[in-house]
Order: sequence, then structure tokens, then C-alpha cells
Amino acid sequence: MVRDEHHKRPAMELHSGSTVRVLIIEAPYYQQVTDELIAGALAVLDQAGVGYDRVPVPGALEIPQALAQAVTAGLFAGSGRDVYAGAIVLGCVIRGETSHYDIVCNNTNHWLMETAIRHNIPVGNGVLTVDTEVQALARAKGGADGKGGDAARACLRLIKLARDFGRRAS
Repeated sequence: MVRDEHHKRPAMELHSGSTVRVLIIEAPYYQQVTDELIAGALAVLDQAGVGYDRVPVPGALEIPQALAQAVTAGLFAGSGRDVYAGAIVLGCVIRGETSHYDIVCNNTNHWLMETAIRHNIPVGNGVLTVDTEVQALARAKGGADGKGGDAARACLRLIKLARDFGRRAS
């Protein structure tokens, strides 16, 4: 289910007259950490005037699946519908006592990048992979200066880069 708190927010207009809207996929398994990441990402997007929709998923492994579902639905630029110019993914994986941590980290990042590269989607990756919750909170906090803000800036920079390359090619 898409959270629509900011669904009506106007999207940022670019020089070409088009607008920018991004999809935020969030895994609130560690709710306090994810809330901090979201606060940072939204601060950057709000400052840039970028519109967004938020989609929660159960955990980090579901993030690339949600991205792939959005691609299949034709929601990214180049699909003709151009709903989203990019995506920001936010969540946290904390090391435990088993190898499950490695499986989650490796598969989440592999399939996220596979989907982003295969479909040319600008993605800002804010999925933290840490040893402790203390480390996670230290990285997530800071509003626009935390890792959520970093992920939003990365997404916006990649969107701009893709558009710059597109102008050079034409």
C-alpha cells in the first residue's frame, strides 16, 4: 500500500518543463532507525521540491522485489507513464548470531543493483548494514545530514546525471 501523506505534494520542475517524483521504498523492520532515515530523506526532498510516494515493505529482502514490481507496472521514466524518475530505498539490517545477516545483506544489495542497472533506474541506497542498533541509529540520525539524506541526494544526483546524458545524446 502506498502511503499518501505527501502524495499530493507538487513535484519539482526541471529546466525542460518536466517534473521529478521519486518512489521511496522503506523497510521499517527496525522502526526507530527507519523513521530517522525517512526524516533525512524527506528533508532533502522537501528542500529540493521533489514529490514522492512512500511504499512500506516487511524487510530489506523485499525492497528489490518492490522495486521490480514497480518496474513491471511501468512506473519509471522511459516506460511511457513516467510516474517516477528514481527511487530511494531505506531500511536496516543488523548482524545477528547466524549467517542470515550475510544472506540478507548480499541478496538485498545484489538484486537492488541488478534491477536498477538492468532498467536504468536512479536509486539512492539507504539500507544500512551494521553490527548493532547503536551503530544504525548513529548513521541514521542527523536529518538531512544522515544516511537517509545521503540516499536522497544520491538519487537526485543520478536523476540529474541521466537527464544530462540524455541531452548530450540528442
